[in-house]
Amino acid sequence: MDKKMLQKSRMWKYFVEAATEIIEEEGARAVTIRKVADRAGYNSATIYNYFDEFSHLLFFASMRLMKDYTVEVTRRMNEESCALDQYVTAWECFCEYSFKQPDIFHSVFIRDLGDNPDHLLEKYYEFYPADLVDVPEEIRMSLLEQNVVKRGNPILKRAVEQSSLDADKTESLNEVTILIWQGMLMNFLNNRIEATPDEAASRTMFYVKEIINRLKSE
Repeated sequence: MDKKMLQKSRMWKYFVEAATEIIEEEGARAVTIRKVADRAGYNSATIYNYFDEFSHLLFFASMRLMKDYTVEVTRRMNEESCALDQYVTAWECFCEYSFKQPDIFHSVFIRDLGDNPDHLLEKYYEFYPADLVDVPEEIRMSLLEQNVVKRGNPILKRAVEQSSLDADKTESLNEVTILIWQGMLMNFLNNRIEATPDEAASRTMFYVKEIINRLKSE
């Protein structure tokens, strides 16, 4: 990495780490460009030299706080040999963590990221490669997939190979389970349902499992 790129990388990380600290101290909704700039020791305009959208900065900062989730989902999935069981286990872990940290997961998986969201995860892991250490390739593919509707595809393709799922059911299964989670998380965030994080996760998993049981191969 040449000197110019090294300096750019350092500046990029200054702002991401500043935003991450604010999330940890005050919550994701408290993050503003001005607060990040003040904490990093630069003016607000400088941030836009490194991030196209404020949502991108929030995305990267939120990703810094998802390491516990990525470690845990990897551990749990490695305990399963059946792909469809891995899919259920991955959803259980995803729901557990997302309803405990709804603003963070919203920033990463639901929030509008502007016109160029496709390579944000690749860019994140380029700057923080250690966050992908020891993540199996199949799970890595899911983690690196920015389109949340496609994130389960590597596992579901293996479920088809294991005859646990018909090939023509993978797209509908993946999309419907995502829509269930998105709807529940948005209702939870907007106080449209009365539930603790554990209750919301449990209710979401009830519907996810219902869909899986209906669509899996007999």
